Amino acid sequence: MSNETQANSARDESNTGDRLVRAGVIVFFVGALATLVTVAPLFLHTTPFPPVAYAVCMLMGVGFLMAGAGVVTSVAAQRRAERAAG
Repeated sequence: MSNETQANSARDESNTGDRLVRAGVIVFFVGALATLVTVAPLFLHTTPFPPVAYAVCMLMGVGFLMAGAGVVTSVAAQRRAERAAG
């Protein structure tokens, strides 16, 4: 029963990592879209957006970090499961 509990725990952590990667990808693409929207007025010679709009562009970095944390979490859970199994 102890092995089953450890396997379930590792699987839950792996799922958490997968969800973190998915959320990170979504946040990254929202930031990328915001970057395209805020840079467009510079090329179209229109009035630029307020500085708050440029802050939304930082979501690209936040999403990248979230996805990286999810990958690290998944790798750690897989290593833990391998050690427990073997």
